[in-house]
Amino acid sequence: MHLRQLLEILNELSPFALQDSWDNSGLIIGDEAAEVGKIYLSLDIEEEMFDTLEEGSVLVVHHPLIFKGIKAIDFAKFPGNIIRRAIQKEIAIIAMHTNFDQTHLNRYVLEEVLGYPCIEAEGYLAYFEVGKPLEEFAKEIALKLSLDPLRIVAGRDFVDTAALCTGAGASLLGELQAGCLLTGDIKYHEALAAKESKIALIDIGHYESERYFAPCMQKALQNKGLNGIIANSKNPFSHIKG
Repeated sequence: MHLRQLLEILNELSPFALQDSWDNSGLIIGDEAAEVGKIYLSLDIEEEMFDTLEEGSVLVVHHPLIFKGIKAIDFAKFPGNIIRRAIQKEIAIIAMHTNFDQTHLNRYVLEEVLGYPCIEAEGYLAYFEVGKPLEEFAKEIALKLSLDPLRIVAGRDFVDTAALCTGAGASLLGELQAGCLLTGDIKYHEALAAKESKIALIDIGHYESERYFAPCMQKALQNKGLNGIIANSKNPFSHIKG
């Protein structure tokens, strides 16, 4: 199979045209005419990963290595260090970002990880029924996602319906049609606005909610008869307990 054929399969799974205007999903590094070796799957790219990736393989990631145009490539700095290693080992890089959020990842985390059926999906928001007190629901989410401690905004005491958006989705509060939003990277003023609007927020983290990209993509590729090898990146954050 050539890289062009893999791109066509990925486009069938999750059309690149669905990506947001600021996004850069699609082929980041590679030659569409090249033969495809092994397919690796990861949320992000770390330089040390290239020590184990086979030469001539393909790396399908969630976050694009390059979001905007770059004027210089410094091999000592990110993303130049990654670009250098990828070219040296002839490893193609493909990003499946905001398009994959809408078609696969949000629903996968909701149903396969949290265990709630999706009753409706609108863009980046996957809606589901809860019917539980906020504190009980939040503790359940914390357990399932291994979040300790867990940040919440107690805009209400009881959650009838909620919506999930992996990554950073608090900017969607204005279009939310539920009493609770699960998302990551919640900012102070977003939290304040939610509380004043009587909306509950549960911060499920950016990495913590999107780390499921690789198994989600692996399952999608298996349905197309392809094997994806999980080579996931690590959380750049660490925690120090006082």
